[in-house]
Amino acid sequence: MTAKEFIETLNSIAQNYKGAIPKRELFSLAKEFQYMPVSEVVNLLKDQNHNHRTGAVSILDWKARNKKTISEEKEAIYNAYINHHKWIDDWGLVDRAAPYVIGGYLHDKDRKPLYDLASSKNPMERRTAIVSTYFFIRKNDTVDTFNIAEILIHDKDEYVQKAVGSWIREAGKRDENRLKTFLNKYANTMPRVTLRYAIEKLDRQTKDYYLAMKTK
Repeated sequence: MTAKEFIETLNSIAQNYKGAIPKRELFSLAKEFQYMPVSEVVNLLKDQNHNHRTGAVSILDWKARNKKTISEEKEAIYNAYINHHKWIDDWGLVDRAAPYVIGGYLHDKDRKPLYDLASSKNPMERRTAIVSTYFFIRKNDTVDTFNIAEILIHDKDEYVQKAVGSWIREAGKRDENRLKTFLNKYANTMPRVTLRYAIEKLDRQTKDYYLAMKTK
């Protein structure tokens, strides 16, 4: 399996949709190509075509999710993402792969790389830092989500702001008291969009309480 073969197959499928290929078709094709060598996935990732890059991160995601993927390849998948992050340049690409490719790999390892990403000048690298913690949240581990959210809480980038709000909301489903403690500290200073995403699943009275803190 090669990047060229993926592109040729994708183009063939796209003809049935007059060039505007649905995401479901793209993700399905990526699953079929999940055994493509990581080096070929990197070639696909470095393509200027956004659909090709979406295919690449989707292949990395399928590889990371596959329980048969050996540890050495998981490390290669992780490095492919991290070392070529400049090509993962919008929130959709980040969200497609970061939870399993990055979060899944670091789950039982030193998580310092996430804090390095949180300090990056690149907003999509900062988004990767918080989005990757979704894997931890699913394991009822919310510590890093809130710690990284604290680093990013006053971030100027809209897509980082939305990610912070979304992921502390998800962490709050596992530990509502921790979410409320976080909001008690930051609700009056965090960006409004972050706050709205964060409180989305709370009851109306609690939502109104934190929104009132923001307006004082």
